[in-house]
Amino acid sequence: MPVVLDPDAAAVYKAFQEAGRPPYESGTAAQARAMYLAARAVSNPEPPELESAKPLSIPAPHGAIPARIYTPKTLRKNNGLAPCLVFYHGGGWVIGDLDSHDVVCRKLAHEGELIVISIDYRLAPEHKFPAAVDDAMSAVKWIASNAKELGIDASRLVVGGDSAGGNLAAVTALAARDGDGPKLAGQVLIYPATDFSWSHPSHSEPETSILLTHSVIRWFGNHYLGDADINDWRASPARAKTLAGLPPAYLLTAGADPLRDEGDEYAARLKEAGVPVTYKHFPGQFHGFFTMGKLLQQANVAATDIATWLKSLN
Repeated sequence: MPVVLDPDAAAVYKAFQEAGRPPYESGTAAQARAMYLAARAVSNPEPPELESAKPLSIPAPHGAIPARIYTPKTLRKNNGLAPCLVFYHGGGWVIGDLDSHDVVCRKLAHEGELIVISIDYRLAPEHKFPAAVDDAMSAVKWIASNAKELGIDASRLVVGGDSAGGNLAAVTALAARDGDGPKLAGQVLIYPATDFSWSHPSHSEPETSILLTHSVIRWFGNHYLGDADINDWRASPARAKTLAGLPPAYLLTAGADPLRDEGDEYAARLKEAGVPVTYKHFPGQFHGFFTMGKLLQQANVAATDIATWLKSLN
């Protein structure tokens, strides 16, 4: 069935086409990062007021990982400690940073009444796979080990992210399940990249090549993965031998998204493996809509829905 964009999503896409912005793959990674950050400034809604948003430096084998810790005015404390969402930003492992996803982290902290820690993992092509995975895992392990000092209840630790960040969250959940990390309370996978084969039908449908185009996916993938094995579950979590034993998942997909089918399949496989799954599909939205709350009301609906799910965990 053809994808029909919601009216506001269609208007955003039309404006994008009329603006004539060059595609990311036509320039350098640095130029793409600048364009992406500029776009977020236009599409982000006003952020909610928090108690604080402070820089955090996380020690790691390669050197410190920059991060940002968000504390809302209201926290769901248990014995003085609060739940925490460790968030990995999207951007194809090439673009995006703490600032590009600042507003969504603030919204999730405020509406979920929990601490959010956003991780500024190393980007490709300067740092190819598995650098981002190593940073994602190092960060969550350090946060768990220092939970009390951060005001966090380590038993209520959740990982999450959008797109490439959803990939890192899924991979981190798998690693933690297998003993390379803390026991996690949940995983939030927002239109996650789960399979580098790019073989699902949504990767070839013309109507899914919106903003996240089929060509830019390959540009991102080549920058990040290079010659690495796509069957490595740290790149393609869908290639893991089993998804059994993973923490509860919230998984979101969009209709006009090349990653739609692999997200759908991952949600189905999680359910088949006995993992509790809350699955939400936004048929009239395109990939990346979650960070466009100023322009797309469904982005705010999704954020509130995720916050509600986070509250339901504990």
